[in-house]
Amino acid sequence: MADPVALVELGRRVLRLEAEAVSAVADRLDGRFDRAVRLLAAASGRVIVSGVGKSGVVARKIAATLTSTGTPASYLHPIDSLHGDLGIVGPNDVAIVLSKSGDSQDLFGLVGSLQRLGVPIIAITGALDSPLARVASVVLDGSVAEEACPHDLAPTASTTAALALGDALAVALLELKGFRREDFAALHPGGSLGRRLLLRVRDVMLPPGRMLAPDATMREAVVSLARDRGLALVGADGRLTGVLTTGDLTRLAERDPDFLGRPVSQVMTRSPKTTAPDDLAAAAVGTMERNGVIVLPVVSDGGGIEGVVHLHDLMRAGAV
Repeated sequence: MADPVALVELGRRVLRLEAEAVSAVADRLDGRFDRAVRLLAAASGRVIVSGVGKSGVVARKIAATLTSTGTPASYLHPIDSLHGDLGIVGPNDVAIVLSKSGDSQDLFGLVGSLQRLGVPIIAITGALDSPLARVASVVLDGSVAEEACPHDLAPTASTTAALALGDALAVALLELKGFRREDFAALHPGGSLGRRLLLRVRDVMLPPGRMLAPDATMREAVVSLARDRGLALVGADGRLTGVLTTGDLTRLAERDPDFLGRPVSQVMTRSPKTTAPDDLAAAAVGTMERNGVIVLPVVSDGGGIEGVVHLHDLMRAGAV
């Protein structure tokens, strides 16, 4: 196994086996998944997620994903639950319990306590006829054909499948509950992610400056382009009718050396790309990228000019 080629091929084998395991779990998904998601959505308390060993590590991640997507969840170690930590469990909670075999003795003190409290259990297990499966309200099939470990012992494909099922539950649940990008941002206020999701165009835009009338000449437009960082707004009564850019000016000058006397209305773009004050700043960046522009007029729902927003300002504000 010192051969680099053999090691790379071994890595590929592991990834393929785990991908195949997840694909097989996806193919087996049925109405039980729907019941599990609705059971989670109906709970007025929190989600208690538990497992032993590697399943416990996966359970911690599932709890974290649920919490970050709007469903309060806590990891509960099954042994610690018997020594006081059961106090976090309430009658309005629902539990997700992970076990490949469904027969781990370390789980059953907690499982019995959940039953006494009347807490519904969603089991993610590889054994559908196991003791855990028999007491669960809903059983999700996390079985795999084989582990990626060459001895078929170390939890690898099975933990990947369980983790993927947890992600599937979390994503379906956030869709069912109508969890929005803004909600996600509110739970992630720190760092670049929070800035990108909270920042609005109105937070970055500049005042529109003086607007050109459609009958203004290109001589006046040159002054506006220089003053307003390469974008001249054309309109009347505070409403946008078109825009001019330095690119328009360059192309016109190449075609017509005597362009300065021409009216702006002959040159302007009449249906320019725009953004709105309450649009996410990141969405404005996307509009710029798709259309090859670096500045956008900011227009209200009624068509009134609110301002302009520049790519460089968006980048400085952390929208990219």
